[in-house]
Amino acid sequence: MIYFCYFLLVLLISRLVVAIVNFLSFAYLPKVTSLATVPSVSLLIPARNEEENIGTLLEQLSLLEYSALEIIVYNDLSDDKTESIIEHWATLVPAIKIINGQQPPDGWLGKNHACHKLAQAATGDILLFLDADVNVKKDFLKRSISHFQKYDLHLLSIFPMQIVKSIGEKVSVPLMNWILLSLLPLPLIRNSKNYAFSAANGQFMMFKAATYKTLWPHEKCKSDTVEDIAIIRLFKLNALTSDTRLGDTDISCRMYKGLNAAVEGFTKSIFQFFGNSKLATISFGVITTIAPFILYYNLDVWGFTVYIIGVLSIRFFVSLASQQSVVQNVLLAIPQHLVFLGIIIKGLINSKRKKLIWKGRNILQG
Repeated sequence: MIYFCYFLLVLLISRLVVAIVNFLSFAYLPKVTSLATVPSVSLLIPARNEEENIGTLLEQLSLLEYSALEIIVYNDLSDDKTESIIEHWATLVPAIKIINGQQPPDGWLGKNHACHKLAQAATGDILLFLDADVNVKKDFLKRSISHFQKYDLHLLSIFPMQIVKSIGEKVSVPLMNWILLSLLPLPLIRNSKNYAFSAANGQFMMFKAATYKTLWPHEKCKSDTVEDIAIIRLFKLNALTSDTRLGDTDISCRMYKGLNAAVEGFTKSIFQFFGNSKLATISFGVITTIAPFILYYNLDVWGFTVYIIGVLSIRFFVSLASQQSVVQNVLLAIPQHLVFLGIIIKGLINSKRKKLIWKGRNILQG
């Protein structure tokens, strides 16, 4: 058992080192906005029942100071006011176009099909897919393209800075970065050819259009519930330079409104965070739950104390890197962990039942 205690401490220290590396790497877009060239850009937005968000995003995009720009929104059979809001903005801004979608064919998930159709209609040198709930400021596009050009990327993804308001969001949404930034050193996404070092966020996916239209990644990943991670792995397997950054105030998002929405959202992707392995996910959940008790029983108070300090230190550096409240994430560490365990359990149940309703569709069907 003593060797298992040492394993727990080594795992904790390894995660702490990863969190510190991610904090020190300052993994945000550069402030420099000078561009080597000015490529044409297609901003592509899949939207299904987004009446609360789509108008705000289109207003923000209409203020961008970028000439070679088209904005295409795919209205994915919305039954709210999404279509009329898009049409209103299309009359105000000539760059905005709307595609009224159809039911996705068999074997396709809705968002993947919408993104594929958007790409087929796009004419830009760069394709940028944005979710309708993202908020942007006017410098975000030039900053993104500047980084894209500097490293000659084929794919750039960004985890927007997360806005959390309700207590339900505060005990759930930070889990995404807690997992990501304590297990994956972000610099290795671009600097390592190993596809295991892959992470991406479908809220912001920028592609070199020529590369996209050679691979057609959304078509290749048409049935993947977590298409963003599947796509970046596809790119890395094809030796196409990719990168993932963290968002700041120029790119933010209130991903979910309330605990239930957050749990449903993370349930569809929880296993992908651990290489699509249920065993790895369950093992991580169990180990991070029982570790302090195992160490207390076998190494007495000092083992328990060291572990708790390590756990809090991880949350400290992850919170700083994510531009989240350190105090909030430390105080809510236990309820956040309980929610994490609940998400794993719900994911296992949904996987067994082959049922997870998202945006009115069963995305685990088949």
